[in-house]
Amino acid sequence: MTTRIYFATHQIGDVAFSSLQEALHEFDLGILEDYKQTEKGVMGQTLLVRTSQGEYILKGNPLYVGQLQEEQFFAQQLAKHTAIPVPVPYLLQKNTDLLGWSYAIMPRLPGKHLYDSSLQTTLGQDEQEEIASMLAHSLIELHRWKVPDAGEYDPIAERIVPFAGTYLDWLYGTIRHWLLDAQKYSVITDADIAWVDEQLSHAEAAFGAMPVPGFVMGDFKVENFVIQKVGSHASDWRISGLFDFTTSYFGDGTADLTKMTAMYIHKNQPELAKRFLYTYRELVCADDEERCKQFAVRLGIHLLYQRILVWGEAKATNRVTWEADLPFAVWAQRYINSVLELID
Repeated sequence: MTTRIYFATHQIGDVAFSSLQEALHEFDLGILEDYKQTEKGVMGQTLLVRTSQGEYILKGNPLYVGQLQEEQFFAQQLAKHTAIPVPVPYLLQKNTDLLGWSYAIMPRLPGKHLYDSSLQTTLGQDEQEEIASMLAHSLIELHRWKVPDAGEYDPIAERIVPFAGTYLDWLYGTIRHWLLDAQKYSVITDADIAWVDEQLSHAEAAFGAMPVPGFVMGDFKVENFVIQKVGSHASDWRISGLFDFTTSYFGDGTADLTKMTAMYIHKNQPELAKRFLYTYRELVCADDEERCKQFAVRLGIHLLYQRILVWGEAKATNRVTWEADLPFAVWAQRYINSVLELID
């Protein structure tokens, strides 16, 4: 389902020219001219395809049954609920006879990734800050898509299904699951677990006062959107394409702030992290001091969840980039405090 985390991958491997041409014919997408693996493709699942009619992205060999149906649903619905460009039409072929797996073909969206070297060498600080603000505004637009109950899209039932129990049950259960999983690869002490439980307990009231559940992309990061400048001013940058909705669900939109924040912090750009977070906070708080406090508390929990995943993966793959003997609670608390200080 959408909210599961997959560390494995199903790469599409080599695709025969003739088979790909036949796949294009099924959707009347022209004569195949060229194709190659995308440079930052999602887990090796995507091809950039050029035909006589234009450029397309083919995504195939899904990680789980229903992955492409989910993405099709979210792409189609976001096209209705927001003005942010998404890959529609999202053309889906469920039959596996031709390529050996089901696949989707969608238009290649224009623009560049924020990490693109041609952007990084030309963007001034003022434009970088305007882009950070623009990304916060874009998230607000995404999060305005509201549903009655927190949950996820079920491709079998073809509808949004509420989580079993409450949103808090699901979120806290997921956090505790990955904390215990991290124990398989690292030292997670009873003190660490007690500290995490204390953070979760402290945040219960903030989540209880959470607004109506809204769309959460679940993986809002530079790899999953492209941007374009639509005018001559520093503030004229826009998201020109948003994609990859494998981990999307409905809950607390604050969760979508963590990955861009982590990127800015990792690149030693705390001023951009501050601009991004502060812009979002001001839009959702509307000068309500209590709402701002609740926002900060909920953000702290989502940052904690992210730290657990980062810790577990780094320990499991032996790619630790911090003091190896630092206790988890100390390491996580330092990071969370450093982020929350940016909006204090």
